[in-house]
Amino acid sequence: MTKITERGMIFNAEMVRALLDGRKMQTRRIMKVQPDTPEFGLRRIIESSIANEIGMYFWSQDDARGIKARSKPFSCPYGGVGDRIWVRETWAEAGAGAPDLKLYRANYPAHVPSHYENVPPAEEIRWTPSIHMPRCASRILLEITDVRVERLNSISEEDAKAEGAPTECCVIGDKHFLGFRSLWKNIYGNDSWQANPWVWVIEFKRIEGDDHETD
Repeated sequence: MTKITERGMIFNAEMVRALLDGRKMQTRRIMKVQPDTPEFGLRRIIESSIANEIGMYFWSQDDARGIKARSKPFSCPYGGVGDRIWVRETWAEAGAGAPDLKLYRANYPAHVPSHYENVPPAEEIRWTPSIHMPRCASRILLEITDVRVERLNSISEEDAKAEGAPTECCVIGDKHFLGFRSLWKNIYGNDSWQANPWVWVIEFKRIEGDDHETD
């Protein structure tokens, strides 16, 4: 039986809402291992005497003698097809009056069941940053359906739509692409977009389930 592993991943409030609405089916994350020069190519290991290297990637360079590895083999740190991602988001405990209720900043107070009374305004709640969310508090579970690698700027209009980014208003043409570009710049800065890094492209579907093994 194939082992399924779960890993936590941080999403901001806007992207959490896109997940809840079913608009977000992809995410892009900057690869930690970037090529030293633009001439390096990315290759994937499909055969190896070392079993656990199969499916991993490495940067390479072609010369007269053939292909030379220019990095150690590495894999996607977020998992592979079939693995799961539990969403980390800004949250809070409701308190002694409702010990089983968890609050989520992304769509608070809309998600609070109607039978709860005296729901405080968001500014009065002591929110816990997403990085400190434990697995037991997560409400969204995703299953990876595909993993690939590409340059950030090469995202297509269709994929930009699948990222769940808001569209740019009053524009003609690739409004999803422009919306994704604006979102990326807001999160990572203008320099990151200009650098056009290699990114992990992770496609997923939302699932329900409680059985998990965490990393």
